[in-house]
Amino acid sequence: MSSKMSQTHIVVLCSIANFINAADRVIMPIAIIPMTSYFKWTMHWQGWILSSFAFGYLSSQVFGACAAKKFGGKLILLLSVFLWSISTVATPWVSHNTFALILCRIISGFGEGLGLPTIFHIFANNISVTDRSSAFGYLVAAGSVGQTVATVICPHLMWQTSFYLFGSIGIVWSLIWISLYSEKDWGNNDELPLVIIPQYSSIHWRKFFIYWPLWAIYIAHFTMNWSNYIIMHWLPTYLRYLGANSHSISLTAVPYIFNSVFGIVAGNYADKLIDRRWSVLSVRRLMTTIGLVGPAIFLILFCTVNSLAAAIIFISISMGLCACNSAGHLSNHAEVAPNHAGITFSVSNTLATIPGILSGPLTAELVTASHGRWFPVFILAAALNFTGSIIYCSQSSTSQIL
Repeated sequence: MSSKMSQTHIVVLCSIANFINAADRVIMPIAIIPMTSYFKWTMHWQGWILSSFAFGYLSSQVFGACAAKKFGGKLILLLSVFLWSISTVATPWVSHNTFALILCRIISGFGEGLGLPTIFHIFANNISVTDRSSAFGYLVAAGSVGQTVATVICPHLMWQTSFYLFGSIGIVWSLIWISLYSEKDWGNNDELPLVIIPQYSSIHWRKFFIYWPLWAIYIAHFTMNWSNYIIMHWLPTYLRYLGANSHSISLTAVPYIFNSVFGIVAGNYADKLIDRRWSVLSVRRLMTTIGLVGPAIFLILFCTVNSLAAAIIFISISMGLCACNSAGHLSNHAEVAPNHAGITFSVSNTLATIPGILSGPLTAELVTASHGRWFPVFILAAALNFTGSIIYCSQSSTSQIL
């Protein structure tokens, strides 16, 4: 393969990395059901085990973006995938000790936290603006496919096997990545690149927190992730509450299938709207509104039904519409801060990881305080989505500010 990879090859390799990333994340929410039966964890301990991943994930966001700029995307993405894969393989070995398991989950989160900021750095330097919506659409869709595959396969495997299988896939990807991908060197290229490689300059950290268009992105991301963490961490447990057995837990794959399809469709449709001379800002606001308000409505419907089939339908539509955010605020970083897209995303993703820390213990507390009822959990998530949509539509911009 040529040392200078095409945009397509870059998107494919990064999307596969996100596939593995997302698959590894959903193993624990599924495995925790048989693991709880075996280790006799309380619901509060389940909450902390599920949320411990987010502590590591939050701590590596800004580090990942800065490291990618300094050392290059190849090395940092390799480190990211290898680190989370090794910790995934190690999980069954340490599960007998709850504190060692939590530490392993933190390390896994740290590795995965390096991934997306690094991919954003790679995309900002290699993907043309007219292809970014679809590139991010494929990236997000690949993550949803990874979640789908894991949720279909894992309920039918011994819980230990799930960790060994997907951790090993990540190690194999690491070997492929190190042999195929090389950093671009535009200085030796006689042709003008599709993407102008930004000339990085020193910038004060305060700049990342003083502009409302950036806060609009941060808040939209935060509210989107609140719902996503609730669903990712607790959907298998909630379906058990509705009467699902160990085999029908595989139905948790359906929402991720919807998310995959909607993500690809939304990304390509957004690019077509831009080609038809819609303003980029209008497209970003439209997609973010669909991606936040739509899921909020269906989350409310989701918590009002007792039928397993109806619950799957509503949560699947909710997750599908959520994928529109990939062509909304998630694509907005490269426009407002093209020279610092990796860092702005890392700041955004750091703030948006706070729901991952809070959603585990808070969900356990709300359900316990409500005597086993789940509606407060989903009403809160819907309210945050509505709020995030209003703020994004009123404060967002596509003008470069950094």
